[in-house]
Amino acid sequence: MSTERPDNDVTGPRRRRTPLAVASVAAAVLLAGGGGAYWATTASGDGGAADGGGNASRDAAPVLALDAAEAAPATPGDPDTPPPGIAPGEPDPNGPPVVYRAEGKLPDGPDKAAVHRATGTVSPAEVARLAKALGIPGTPRTVDASWVVGDEDGPGALLKVTKQAPGTWTFARTTPVEPCEPGKMCANQSPPEADGKPVSEQAAKAAAAPVLKAVGQEDAALDAAQLMGDVRVVNAEPKVDGLPTYGWTTGVQIGPDGTVAGGSGQLKSLEKGATYPVIGAEAALNQLNEAGRAKGEASRDIGGCATPVPLEGEPKPGGEPKPGDPQCVPSNGKRAPVQHTVEGAVFGLALSYVEGRQTLVPSWLFQVRQGSGGPESTVTQIAVAPEYVEKPATPSPSGDRKATSYAADGRTLEVTFWGGVCSTYTASAEESPDQVRITITEKPQKDGACIMIAKELKRTVTLEKPLGDRTVIDAESGATVPRS
Repeated sequence: MSTERPDNDVTGPRRRRTPLAVASVAAAVLLAGGGGAYWATTASGDGGAADGGGNASRDAAPVLALDAAEAAPATPGDPDTPPPGIAPGEPDPNGPPVVYRAEGKLPDGPDKAAVHRATGTVSPAEVARLAKALGIPGTPRTVDASWVVGDEDGPGALLKVTKQAPGTWTFARTTPVEPCEPGKMCANQSPPEADGKPVSEQAAKAAAAPVLKAVGQEDAALDAAQLMGDVRVVNAEPKVDGLPTYGWTTGVQIGPDGTVAGGSGQLKSLEKGATYPVIGAEAALNQLNEAGRAKGEASRDIGGCATPVPLEGEPKPGGEPKPGDPQCVPSNGKRAPVQHTVEGAVFGLALSYVEGRQTLVPSWLFQVRQGSGGPESTVTQIAVAPEYVEKPATPSPSGDRKATSYAADGRTLEVTFWGGVCSTYTASAEESPDQVRITITEKPQKDGACIMIAKELKRTVTLEKPLGDRTVIDAESGATVPRS
């Protein structure tokens, strides 16, 4: 079955934007600018041997079927932010290869550790608890595959929670529909005492505390250093099974008036899964470097240096290259590697996608510095023994994946993707016992001018049978679509 709806809000009749659309746009901002942004390296090279459990029975735990590594958008506005789509600390795929070198001895870590994953569905009571902490009155209602609380007639706030685990939630204060009358306090309007300056870190953490308690992360490690204009972001990284986590972040945005202005995270609690033998930090670092070398070999540049021919009477070019000049690639096509320093390593759990589902996997969290005096970042590498890890299928899927994520509720499948405002999009599904293949079809506007703006879109497909444990595949690229 397919759905069709035009997305041209420019040439058609004026429509009031629904609060759900507002929340979708806000979610993209939240995930990019605090709260839920994550980058995890899931490449598993052949380098390094297992430090423990080498003789363990393969029947003790199922093989981890990893999806291809995916990078989230980097935080905008940071001068040290890498190009779009590249995580801080991660090498530019179009740049020179990166070699990670440890500054000192790396730890061995434990012999084994378990994966963790949220399962089941989110109940209305869980949504109501979070809505109460956010100060949103109303009863959770179903919209496609999500719970929704709040609308344009409410307090100017909207909470959306996907029903299926992990219960990804987004919250945003929305603009009032009608102009605010002089002398009247309206939703999304700062009180008179707000001076446009961000609140202190201590005040932001205190304001975020009720929200963190509602999602079961009151004991999480907090970082309130991030600013988005006059909004301070409290990022919470919980400990799971006594281990630090990376990627399972709850972000709460606190406005200059000290109230919660937005947020995102996961609502369902994590459950302990299978236990795996793990490798030490040194072996994991070897895997990370091996994967980088393999990627570098697969993407050699054309060797040699091209320079313009000087005009008659002009001196021939020579000497040292100026800053900003393109890097000259040797004739063998190999660029000189760039070295990043590993200043420390901590064993923990990092977010990865396993068969399309968000899973916290035993990993090493490397504290990396880019060059002398460069920015510091975290790079993760899976620590599960290689014999228990199944790499993404090769050859890798061709083309870009159109569907970015999905949410399911019984036979309802809500697909998220990016598209233009001047096209009509349809979503259709081809079902089999093991998977559901999603096709996104675009029908461009025939006549008239069009602004080249991309926006996040959603289409709902009704399946013949409930999705269940079937994998969702993007038909165009062949890649697994992760659950939102």
